[in-house]
Amino acid sequence: MDFLPYLCNMNIEEIKDKRIAVLLSGGVDSSVVVYEFARLGLHPDCFYIHIGPEEDQSGAGGKEEWDCSSEEDLEMATAVAHKYGCRLEVVDCHREYWDRVTRYTMEKVKAGFTPNPDVMCNRLVKFGAFDEKRGQEYDLIATGHYAQTEWIDGMKWLTTSPDPVKDQTDFLAQIYDWQLRKALFPIGHYMKEEVREIAEREHLVNAKRKDSQGICFLGKISYNEYVRRYLGENPGDVIELETGRRIGEHKGLWFHTIGQRKGLGFGEGPWFVIKKDVPRNILYVSHGYDPQDAYKKDFMIHDFHLLTAPIDSERVTFKIRHTPDYHPAILEKVGEKQYLVHSEHPIHGVAPGQFCVVYDQDHHRCFGSGEIGSQP
Repeated sequence: MDFLPYLCNMNIEEIKDKRIAVLLSGGVDSSVVVYEFARLGLHPDCFYIHIGPEEDQSGAGGKEEWDCSSEEDLEMATAVAHKYGCRLEVVDCHREYWDRVTRYTMEKVKAGFTPNPDVMCNRLVKFGAFDEKRGQEYDLIATGHYAQTEWIDGMKWLTTSPDPVKDQTDFLAQIYDWQLRKALFPIGHYMKEEVREIAEREHLVNAKRKDSQGICFLGKISYNEYVRRYLGENPGDVIELETGRRIGEHKGLWFHTIGQRKGLGFGEGPWFVIKKDVPRNILYVSHGYDPQDAYKKDFMIHDFHLLTAPIDSERVTFKIRHTPDYHPAILEKVGEKQYLVHSEHPIHGVAPGQFCVVYDQDHHRCFGSGEIGSQP
């Protein structure tokens, strides 16, 4: 089945009259997007969004390492665009990324929250800053996200990918309705292994390239390095929740998330992060395996962002992190853009600042997402 008529609610001849832009990152997913258009006889304009480090960042884990990753990405993108006869243009969104996404991230982590830079990057850069610079000239903007769009009763919905591990609707649940109307996800109906098979069959230059890890656009830069670069370190006590015993020192509350187990570096483990006391700069951990304090069934979400239409049932499914799991719940509206989530089962690691992404009961249509508020 040709994906474009299904996704666009148009026939192939109508689509050929549309101006289509592809955000080509140099990875295998967006490269297969270009192939999907080419096999239909379409040659869309391709754009590589360039994000670099701040000018004064250099040295270990800094500008040199970052530029190396960016150069490789651009080389891959150039080769793929050339293979399929597409024009490639580099769009510099460096300043927008640092002014918008980095500022959002640092303000949240300083307040003790757990933000998701990738969520805001899609809203503010890929479908935001790009549209301001070049996207307004195009009717449709295609990316390599594992997500789908469907027209249901005359409305365009963000819907989940059949690959539950790779599904990225949670990263897209904060985009604006006008961004969704222009969005295309041509590989969203595939499983990841199918995309790899296409890339190898078509002899794409990046067919065997590993998937990127960590924050989008940051290449080999880890999240902790990203935060350390802008906030530095702020040492404080690590306290065992049950006994009040000091077991060590953390380098900054912003390097830890509620429910975290790996990478804590304290003896006598395993330890689990239970809560943060931001004013006193204390990290509370528990020595027990998944203690009850780390689980919640009821929590508040605020500033809920709707994608297409109001939530049409109190029975929903949701997720609070990028995992294959969807949790059934009752959603209670308690105010303007505010909901109380009543999960059927206790959820581990509910942390303020995370996005709670809400779906229908079949976890197919994505309604949108809201930010988890501070918990009592």
